[in-house]
Amino acid sequence: MTPPHAGLSAQEAAARLVRDGPNELPAAGREGALRLLLDVVAEPMFLLLVACGGIYLALGDRQEASMLLGFVLMVIMMTFVQKRRSQAALDALRDLSSPRALVLRDGLAVRVPGKTLVVGDCVLLAEGDRVPADLVLEEASYLTVDESLLTGESLPVLKEACDPGRGEVAEDASSRCFSGSLVTQGTGRGRVVATGPRSALGRIGASLGGIAMDETPIQRETAQVVRRVALMGAALALVLAVGWALSRGDWLTGLLAGLTLAMAILPEELPVVLTLFLGLGAWRLSRERVLTRRIPAVELLGATTLLCVDKTGTLTRNQMAVRQLWADGCGFTLAGEDPKAMAHAFHPVLEYAVLSSHRRAFDPMESAIGAAGQHWLQGSEHLHADWTLVSDYPLSRELLAMSRVWRSPDSRALLVAAKGAPEAVIDLCHLPVDRRDVIQAQVGALAADGLRVLGVARAVFASEPLPPLQHDFDFEFVGLLALEDPVRADVPAAIAECLGAGIRVAMITGDHPATALAIARQAGLDLAGGILTGPELDALDDAALAQRLSHTQVFCRVRPEQKLRLVQAFKARGEVVAMTGDGVNDAPALKAAHIGIAMGGRGTDVAREAADLVLLDDDFGALVTTIRYGRRVFANLRKAITFVLAVHLPIIGLALLPLLTGWPLVLMPAHVLFLQLVIDPACSIVFEAEALEPDAMRQPPRRPDARLFDGALVRLGLAQGVGLLLAVLAAYLLVPAWSATPDAPEVGRTGAFVVLVLGNLALIQANLSWTSGPGAARPRNVAFRWIAGGTLALLALVLTVPPVATLFKLVPLPGASLALCAALALGAWAWCAWRVSRHAPAPRAVPAQSSSS
Repeated sequence: MTPPHAGLSAQEAAARLVRDGPNELPAAGREGALRLLLDVVAEPMFLLLVACGGIYLALGDRQEASMLLGFVLMVIMMTFVQKRRSQAALDALRDLSSPRALVLRDGLAVRVPGKTLVVGDCVLLAEGDRVPADLVLEEASYLTVDESLLTGESLPVLKEACDPGRGEVAEDASSRCFSGSLVTQGTGRGRVVATGPRSALGRIGASLGGIAMDETPIQRETAQVVRRVALMGAALALVLAVGWALSRGDWLTGLLAGLTLAMAILPEELPVVLTLFLGLGAWRLSRERVLTRRIPAVELLGATTLLCVDKTGTLTRNQMAVRQLWADGCGFTLAGEDPKAMAHAFHPVLEYAVLSSHRRAFDPMESAIGAAGQHWLQGSEHLHADWTLVSDYPLSRELLAMSRVWRSPDSRALLVAAKGAPEAVIDLCHLPVDRRDVIQAQVGALAADGLRVLGVARAVFASEPLPPLQHDFDFEFVGLLALEDPVRADVPAAIAECLGAGIRVAMITGDHPATALAIARQAGLDLAGGILTGPELDALDDAALAQRLSHTQVFCRVRPEQKLRLVQAFKARGEVVAMTGDGVNDAPALKAAHIGIAMGGRGTDVAREAADLVLLDDDFGALVTTIRYGRRVFANLRKAITFVLAVHLPIIGLALLPLLTGWPLVLMPAHVLFLQLVIDPACSIVFEAEALEPDAMRQPPRRPDARLFDGALVRLGLAQGVGLLLAVLAAYLLVPAWSATPDAPEVGRTGAFVVLVLGNLALIQANLSWTSGPGAARPRNVAFRWIAGGTLALLALVLTVPPVATLFKLVPLPGASLALCAALALGAWAWCAWRVSRHAPAPRAVPAQSSSS
C-alpha cells in the first residue's frame, strides 16, 4: 500500500478511474439527424408550408413552390443546428472541470489530465492553478482561492488545512477547494473527495441538464391559430368546390374555385412572418453587439416584467479598484481625480501598499493596488522598481496581515511594508486606545459604503537576521486603503430606464449584505423592501417566499441553487423573468429564466451557452436596447398580423360571392399568387422595418398573458377587411358602367383587382403606426417606398402588356375607370386609418409607484 503522503499508486488510480469514471461531466445523448428531421417535419406549421408548396406545384407555379419548400428546408437546418448546440453548456462545464493537475503518484509529482483524477488522489496547488476537483486540504500555506465563478463572491477566500480530528471528510468550507475555482495566492496539498458529476461544478451541470426549454407564448399561439384556420379553410374550400360543381355542373371550375379559396385562407404567411420578424430582430441586435442564441427570446423581451441581475461582473466590473485613501484624519477619493490632486500625505499609503504586495500578482486586490500605484505615483520617488526583496511574512489565519522586507540600493537598513485587515495592522502597530478608536470608526464608515478596507504600516529594521514574527518589527501606522468592485458606468442610467418602462430590477448575489446594499444604492435600486439573505430564504416555504418577492429587490448570500429557486418562484408569480449573469454559478438560473442574458466579455462559456442572449461587450446598457427591440418586434408583429387578417377577407369574399350570386369567377389563382408574391411577403419586411412607437418605452410591459391574436386585433382586422371588400365590390359593379364593354366580365374583374392591389398598399400604410396620426412626423420607412413603387410598376405591367393581361384575364381600363379605382382605394385607406384610431390600444402610463411594488 502506498503511504498516504505519497499519493495513490498508478495501479490503484487506474482501478478507481474504471470504477468511478473520468473526472468530467457526462455528455448528454444527442438526437440523430434523421430523428431531428422527422421531429421538425411533424410540426403542423411546417406541414402546412409543405402542403402549400404542393398546391403551387399542382398549379404549375414552380417558383412559389420552390420558395416555400426552400423555407421549410432552411427552418429544418436552423433547428438542427440549434439542437446540436443545446448541449454546449454541458460541454463547456466538462472542459472547465478538467484542467491538467499536479498530483502525487507512487510518491512522485506528475502532471496528468484533470479528467484522470480519482477520489483519493493527492493534488498539489500553487498560485494560478485551476482546482481540478473537489478537494479537502491536508496542508495549506497562506492559500487563498477565487471562488467567484461558483459563489458570486468577488474576494478570494483564505483556506486552511482540515483538522484530522474532525473525521475523514471535513465539512468546513474553509478547508475545501472546489472544482473550477482559481488559486490566487499560496500553496496547498489536498485530497480529492469528489470528481465529475459528484463535484460542486458537476451538480450545477446536472441542474442545467434537468431544466426544460419552453416555447414562447407567441410560438404556441401561432401554431394553434395556424391549425385552426387551416382546418376551417380546408372545410370551406371543400364546400365551395362541391357546391359549385353541384349547382353549375362544372367540376373543373369548382375545383379551381376551391383551390383559390384554399390559397386565400391557408395562413402560410403567419409562420413566415413570425420567423422573419424574429430572424431580422436577431440580426438587428447583432449590430448592437448582442448575440441571440435562441431566436424566439427576441419577441419575449418585450414582455419582460422583471430583470434579475447578478452583482459581480454584471452590475460591477468584477475588477477591484482602489477607491479611497485615508491618512492622519483626512480622506482622498481617487475616482475622477487627476494624479496631481493627491496631497503628499497620501503618497506613503499607496507606496507601502504597493511594497507589501507581490509584483506579479494573482490576487485581484493586489493587482488593483499595483495598477493604482503605477497611475498615481508614476514619475515620483515613491515607486521602487530597483529595490530588492529580502523576505516576506505571508498572510495567516492567526494574523490577517502580510509583510514584505525590502533592501534599498542606497540604504543599509531594511524597509518593511505591511498591509492587512485593519484590526491586524492596528495590533502590529501597538497603537494607543484613543487612536485605535479613531481608525476603527473610519474603517466602519468605509465598510458601510461596501468597501474592502486594508490597513497599511511600515517599519525600519537595522539588518539581518530577521525576526521570526511580524510582531517583532516596530511598525508605524501609515493609513487606510479602501477598494471596491466598482459599478459599471452605464448601470444607473440603464436601471432608471428599466424602471421608467415598468420593469422591476432585482439584484441576486452571493456577496455580503453590506456590500450588496452599497452596490444596490449606487446602481439606483429601490431599497425600501429591504434585503433577503440566503439563510432567510431557506427558512421560507414557497407561500412565504412568494409574499416576500412582491416587495424585495436585493438578495444576498445566495447560493447557486437558491438563485434557481428565486427565478422559478418569480416565474410562478406570473413574472416574465430576464436573468443576467457571467459565472458558472449563474448558469442554471440563466437557463431557467424566460430570457437568460450572459455577459460575453468576462462571462464563462457555461454562462454564455446556457443563455438566450449574450452581451458581447459586457455593456449593461445594451439590456435596455434588447428590451426596446423586443417591444418593437411584438408591436410590429401585431400590425403585420392585422394586415394579413384584413387582406385575406376581401379575397375570401370574392371567392365565395360567385357561388352565392351566380357571378362568374372574379379572382383566379394567378391573381391570388400575384398578391402573395408581391404584397404578403413584402408586408413582413415593411412592418419589421417600422420604428418603435415614440412612447413605447414609457409604458409598462405587456401583460404576461397578453395574446398576439386578441379580440381587439381581430376586430380591427375584420373591420379593415370588410371596408376593403366593399371598395373592391364597388369597383366590380361600377367600373363596367365606365367602360365601352360593360357586359364583359373581364372589365369588372380588372377594376376589382386594381382596387384590391391598391387597397393592399393602403392597408400597409394605415397600419404602420397605431399611436401617431397620418400626418404625424415618423421616421421614413424606406422598405415601404420600395414595395409600393415595385407593386405599382408590376400592376402597370399586368394592365398594359397584352400577353400578361391575357394571362391574368384582365383588360386595359380607360383613365376615368382608373381614377375611380384610385378614389375607391383612397376611401378604403381613410376607412382603415379611422378604424386604427378607434380600435388601436390606448397607451398605458407606468404607474407612479416605487420600483419595489
